[in-house]
This record gives sequence, structure tokens and C-alpha cells, in this order.
Amino acid sequence: MDDDLCDALSRVVSARYVSRAKQNANAVDGVFKRLSSSRAMPKEPLGDDVIELMLHRLSSMDSNNFIGNVGVGEREGRTFSSLVRRRCFGMTHGIGRSGDVAAEQPKACGSSLANALCGFLARDALKLAGMRDVGKRVLVLPTATGMTLTLVLTSLKKQRGVEGRYVIWSRLDQKTCVKAVTCAGLEIVVIEPVLRGDQLETDVEAIERAIENLGSERVVAVVTSTSCFAPRACDEIEKTAKMCERLDVGHVINNAYGVQSRALCERVNKAWTVGRVDAVVQSTDKNFLVPVGGALVCCGKRNETLIDEVATNYPGRASAYASLDLFITLLSMGEKGWVRLLTERETLYEYMREELSKVAEEVGERMLETPGNPISMAMTLSCAQNVSPTMFGSMLFSRLVSGTRVVTPGETKTIGGVEFRGFGASHSAYPHTYFTAAAAIGTTHDDVDRFAAILRKTFLEFKVKAAASAAAS
Repeated sequence: MDDDLCDALSRVVSARYVSRAKQNANAVDGVFKRLSSSRAMPKEPLGDDVIELMLHRLSSMDSNNFIGNVGVGEREGRTFSSLVRRRCFGMTHGIGRSGDVAAEQPKACGSSLANALCGFLARDALKLAGMRDVGKRVLVLPTATGMTLTLVLTSLKKQRGVEGRYVIWSRLDQKTCVKAVTCAGLEIVVIEPVLRGDQLETDVEAIERAIENLGSERVVAVVTSTSCFAPRACDEIEKTAKMCERLDVGHVINNAYGVQSRALCERVNKAWTVGRVDAVVQSTDKNFLVPVGGALVCCGKRNETLIDEVATNYPGRASAYASLDLFITLLSMGEKGWVRLLTERETLYEYMREELSKVAEEVGERMLETPGNPISMAMTLSCAQNVSPTMFGSMLFSRLVSGTRVVTPGETKTIGGVEFRGFGASHSAYPHTYFTAAAAIGTTHDDVDRFAAILRKTFLEFKVKAAASAAAS
């Protein structure tokens, strides 16, 4: 509200009321100024009303919302449904340009501002989570983790040149990981982890042998992972980073849901400090409690060249939904809310493990020892005799428990032309049948208590079914 507007309004209502209204309007402008200058999350969470005012202000900067705008092109931010328009606050032009997904969109100043500010806030959130030496640029993409990994690998392939053909992957049994490589037009070389006790750990020596056998000039990248289903541990990303730097091979870290673990983030920070890391990819929905459809790409200060390459390699402009959802959420959390969520999740992990250990002892099972995994945990299913272990997962799902994963040794699957023995366990001959559960961000103590209660009842019923099956046979 400038002085001329205030003077005009003061002729309609009392000047002192207009003055108070101006103060509030200036307070919203002050939030904008602080975000633009600090390029960090607000210390305190912002209320929904303030965020909506900001979004409407940003929306008014896009050409499709200009008063009297005449759009005669094929893409003018038009919408048929008012529901769709309200859902995106009228920011319908998307982000980026055909040459760079992060470039400013001439028709969408507000959307471009929101996207840029989201990148700054995301960078701050990563730093608070433990990636202290993250580079200046964090790329927010409207693609989930798998397609984002494909974009990263195609960009590395372009840098590597015509000889680049292979991706060496520390095995993690998710189809997405394999498809990300094959979709990039590359061949995957699978390195199985080493079984130590209950835990699956990185075979760094086997990765190095594979590079030497193939020739480093033909290897586009080694792909390691931090967040994974137990009993697999976080990869030895620090040792791998040192090896990749020494052998001049790209290194991509799949940090899909690792941002919520400060222990994993600190390891990522160390990896790109001591060795080579070209890119780190993480999901927005798994870490920041937003809908599926976005990912962050970042790297350390030592090596930021690939981030720009990924931005320019993205074909065309993109949807603004992923960055807009994340922007709103980070403003709603504020620094205090984000740090509180990280701390609560760490506390919840210990609580969940304690409660599940009690259940395991009661039913004659045990928790697998996986100290290298700070998010996921696993319990044996040795009682699954004469009955399919997957029935246990189905029983839990029918009781409204989602997210568990039952793994049975011996299953074989072919993905992208590669055969995986023991698929699901990330190992060809894992010795136990088990199920997993995760202490993920947003999980509550009540969730854990209800899960433990349902688990007890499910074990009792499952054992009855197993006994009946044994008797029938």
C-alpha cells in the first residue's frame, strides 16, 4: 500500500484504520524481503493466511493474471476449471524454458520467483539436516526420484562422451533403480553387498575391480544409496567417493529418503568433502511431507558442474506443482518446525525399535541387527512354515497397516534384462525371511503403539494358520 493509495482510502474510512491496515500489508512485504535477502527458511512457521497472501501476490505477477491481458499464443496459462485454478493459485504457466528448467519464465515472474525461493529454502533445509557444505544451487525438479536419477545419469553420460557405457550399482532391490539406468541408455553392472552378521554392507573392493575390468573411461558412474530397506545398510559412500575421485569415475548418491536422517546427511556431507560426488538425489515427498512428484538434486561445493548440466538437459519447461508444494510446506514448517520434525523422527526410531523388540520376544522372533540403517528395521518371520510369508503382509494390510515389506529368500526376478536371485533382500542368499518397518518422518508414537498391538494379534492368527497348514499337509 503506497502513500497515494493510503491517502485515497483515508477519504473513505478513518485514516487511523488505514494506517493499521498499511502496517499489516507492510508486514507481509517484510516477509518477502526477509526471504529474498536471507534465502533461508523463516525461523518461525508462517500461518496459512500469510502464505496465501504471498502466493496471491506472486500469482499477480504472472502474465495470465494481468488485468486486461490479451493472450493469443498457444500457451497462455488458460484453465477451464476454477478448481484447478484455485489449486495452483493461478500460477499456471509452469517454470523454466526449453533451454533450462530453472531459467526465468518471461510470462511468469511470480512462478519463477516462487521456484527460485523454493530452491533457496530447500538448500537451507538440507543444511539444517546435516549437509552443511551443500553447494550454492539446489535444483527442484517435477520428477520423482527414478526419473530424476535418469536425468542425472544422461547428463553424466553426455559429459563422459561416446565411450561411456556402464553404470556400476551397489545392489538395492528396487525396480526403479534399474529402470533409471536402462532408461538413460546405459548398461547396469550389479555389485552384490557383503553379508556381515545380519547386515548387508557395500563391497567397495568389488566395485573397484569392476571399474578396472571395464576400464574407467567406459564407466559413466557408480551409483550408491543411503536410505534403504533393512537389513541393507547405508553404502560406504565416503570410501566410494575417494575411489571415484582416484579413478576419475562419476559418483551419484541416491539419497531418496535420507534427508530425514541427520546421520545419513552428515555422511553425504563427508563424502563430497573427502572425494568425488557429482550429484545427490532425494525425494521431496518422502522427506518433506508433500505429494509425490518431485525431487531435489544437489552436490557439495567442490563439484557443482553437473547441477547446471541437469537443468539444461531437462526437455522443455516444467510443472510448478512440485516446487510450489515444497515452497508452501517449508514456509509452514519454518526452521523450528523442520528441526523439530528431524529430532522427533530420531526419537521415534528408538521408540519403534524398543516396541517391536518387545513384540519379537513375545512371539519368538528377533529384530535383525542393522546399526548402519537409521530409518528402516526388520524382524524375522521364522514362524512362516508351510504357509506363504507374504500372507503375513496381506494380513497386516487388511488390518490397515501399510508400508511393511515381507521378504522371502529364493525369489528370482528379471528386471531390465538382469536376473536377481533372492530379489527383495538385495542379496542372492540372505538366510532369513523377514518383514520391515520404517520410522519415517511424520510417523507418530500413536502409529507405533497401534502397529505393535496389531502385530501381536496378527502373529497369533498367522501361527494358527501355519499350524493348520502343517497339519493338513
